[in-house]
Amino acid sequence: MATESRAAELRAKSAAELKDELVELRKEEFGLRMKRGTGTLSDTSRFKKIRKDVARIKTILNEQATAAAQS
Repeated sequence: MATESRAAELRAKSAAELKDELVELRKEEFGLRMKRGTGTLSDTSRFKKIRKDVARIKTILNEQATAAAQS
């Protein structure tokens, strides 16, 4: 249920907003990798959540691009 609402929330955003959010998620992922490398990472489950959000955003961007190309 939560993923459906997250996807619906993302679909309501414009392509520019989605790209900005994608950049922010990638920055957060990089920070987590650095923390993991230094041994100060406390929430390891955040990696999985970020990867799934990145995949959702990329999927929605592809859907929007395909819809724009067809119309």
